[in-house]
Amino acid sequence: MGFPVGYTEVFLPKLLYHTLSFLGFIRNLIFTLLNFLGLPDFLETDPVWPDNPTRTSPENPPVSALLIREILPVIKFEELVVVGDPPESCVVCLYEFEGGEEIRWLRNCRHVFHRACLDRWMDHDQKTCPLCRTPFVPDELQDEFNQRLWAASGVADVYTDYSSVPGL
Repeated sequence: MGFPVGYTEVFLPKLLYHTLSFLGFIRNLIFTLLNFLGLPDFLETDPVWPDNPTRTSPENPPVSALLIREILPVIKFEELVVVGDPPESCVVCLYEFEGGEEIRWLRNCRHVFHRACLDRWMDHDQKTCPLCRTPFVPDELQDEFNQRLWAASGVADVYTDYSSVPGL
């Protein structure tokens, strides 16, 4: 079995090749037109990454992220005491740890991350370890965390008892 002996030309791949070549020509024509009009960056072909993506964070991080940062310790990597081999790199950014870098060591799961990487993760309203999904807040501190979060959210002010207010 196989292709017939007299079959020398494959129609579909040539059609696909010519179609893609035509689309590439149209793309180049559009880019040339935009450059001529003075809009060279209107259609960006390459993704634009910030200079240092591990250091960026939103202007107003969630309240829960701020409270979790108060709970999680920040230490220098050289001060880390781990039973067994210490981690070689941060699983968020994949850069190796160096002696003087600030890290966060999670109490519940014992995973280690760069401070900036984990803070950025928390800024996206994440409350669990990026590696194993264990909650950041230890069980013994969960009640205190919930009370502080409730107080910081301002919801308690909405539900105040107005029966004690004179004139109402």
